This record gives sequence, structure tokens and C-alpha cells, in this order.
Amino acid sequence: MINEKQVAMVEAVLFAAAEPIEYTKLASVLGMDDEQILLVMDELNNKYSADNCGICLLQLDTKYQLCSKKEFVEAVRDVLDLKRNTPLSQAAFEVLAIIAYNQPITKPYIEQIRGVDCSGVVNTLCQRGLVEEKGRLEVPGRPVLYGTTSDFLRCFSLNSLDDLPELPEGDKEILMSDVDNGQLSLFDDVADDADEEPTEE
Repeated sequence: MINEKQVAMVEAVLFAAAEPIEYTKLASVLGMDDEQILLVMDELNNKYSADNCGICLLQLDTKYQLCSKKEFVEAVRDVLDLKRNTPLSQAAFEVLAIIAYNQPITKPYIEQIRGVDCSGVVNTLCQRGLVEEKGRLEVPGRPVLYGTTSDFLRCFSLNSLDDLPELPEGDKEILMSDVDNGQLSLFDDVADDADEEPTEE
């Protein structure tokens, strides 16, 4: 069972954080178990689902965040004088799709799929907070493994990667294959690529 004080406490933490927080961390720090914290999230979600409420509770995989409802985005931008981000290029969308459906994935593997250097595009996606390093592949050169972030989920209105849409058969053949074998087969190239400086695209 949960009480109003617990709901208010979690609400206060989410509001102050202004970024996604793991529900397990909330439970641990606030002295609640996982079942209780999820009940609190359900309670908050019901509270913010009302039409006369300007904020909502976002679930981003195992993280939660308070956010303005999308219908009020323009008002928030105008009052806070927020500039719009430059739209992603077609190349960036292509690389992002490859990463999203194959993660964790190395840059050489992305380049094998696209057939061109992707250093600048991957760097841009990292700067935008849509992609991040997820470790390194244990092969010569130890290339960086990339995956998507919680900001990626938020930008594309996804609760988790399980919500990614099914790819058309033609696109699936292009974007998805045996990632482990594909990346391991590249280790001769990886060794050279590991020390390569990012280039702008």
C-alpha cells in the first residue's frame, strides 16, 4: 500500500530532478520497494492524465520524468525563449535507425551498412544526446559500442526499445543482420579505426 505522503515525495523528487530517474533508485533512496514505487507512478500518471493538467509523467524504459504536455510546447518555448534544435539530416536519421535496431553497435559496423564514413554523424548524435557510448567490443582495437539514450526514447515518444515500430521487410534486410558476427568480422578494420579522429559531416 502507498499513502499520499509517498506520492507527494516522489512527485517532489521528479520535479526537482528535471531529468529521467531510474525507478529502482527512487525506491531504494526513498525507502520503498519496487512494487510500491510503481504504484506511486500509476497514481501520478492518473493525476496528470486529466485534461486540465499541463504536465505529464513520461516512462522512458525503466526511468520516469515529469514533462510539459506536448500541446503546450510552443508556449513553453516562447516564455523561456528556447531555440529550436536544427533538424537532423537524412544521414543522421539513417545512422540513428541503424543504431536503434542493432544496438550495441560499433561505428565500423554502421559504416559497413551505409558504405560511407559516419564519424561526424555519430559525433553529432552523441552531442544531441540521442546516442551514447555503451562500452567497448572485446576485439583488437576495442572499438566503442554505441546505443540510444533515454532522450532518444523521449524524442520519439517511446516507453522502451520494445516500442520501436516493425521494419518493412526490405528495410529490415538493410538495417538488421547478425550484429555480433558482422562486427567481429571487421576487427582488422577496427584496429585502424579505433585511433581515428572524428571528422565533421
